[in-house]
Amino acid sequence: MTTLTGTDRLRALAERAGRDLEDASAPDILAWAAETFGSRWCVTSSMEDAVVAHLASRAMPGVDVVFLDTGYHFPETIGTRDAVAEVMDVNVITLTPTRTVAEQDAEHGPKLHDRDPDLCCALRKVAPLNEGLAGYDAWATGLRRDESPTRAGTPVVSFDEKRGKVKIAPIARWSQEDVEQYVTEHGVLTNPLLMDGYGSVGCAPCTRRLLAGEDGRAGRWAGLGKTECGIHV
Repeated sequence: MTTLTGTDRLRALAERAGRDLEDASAPDILAWAAETFGSRWCVTSSMEDAVVAHLASRAMPGVDVVFLDTGYHFPETIGTRDAVAEVMDVNVITLTPTRTVAEQDAEHGPKLHDRDPDLCCALRKVAPLNEGLAGYDAWATGLRRDESPTRAGTPVVSFDEKRGKVKIAPIARWSQEDVEQYVTEHGVLTNPLLMDGYGSVGCAPCTRRLLAGEDGRAGRWAGLGKTECGIHV
């Protein structure tokens, strides 16, 4: 394992790895992460599925899997988190915002997610993640290029300038079919809502089932002109 310090060194490392690993398999990318960062990296998961967590556990058993409990999740999402913690060789870490939903309502008024979804995401997702990643040099995510136009250019390894971390997207080149095949082959846990008409699973107030002809993330923040929570932009 190489001990890494300094933003410039991490940036250079990420830029080199982004080039060298562009055509590498997801297991090879995560093996590189495990060898390079040791315990100084983690996986983030929305518990839509546990594909990246499963892949990472094969590269480094006991790897930290970070989950953001916004206080607005579907019960099925919390159940998926609990199941992942129970059956997979990972260490699930749950992050929570500094304010409960009731405290946020008292400060900003009820249903902030309807009136200012960007602020709600900033308070309940972005800020807790920024704090939770403080102890790591790198983090892995399940972003894929085929999910939306805003994600089409996702590198497999890049430098997260906002957080000063190496960002790893081991399945960036995968298609939805690749994900489904991996889930089937390895019996990977998925959120039950994916079998109930949802194409993507986020917070309950801002996620709906897909309508006829829709796919992917169309059910997230529908009608609000919003496509990302702010974590990845």
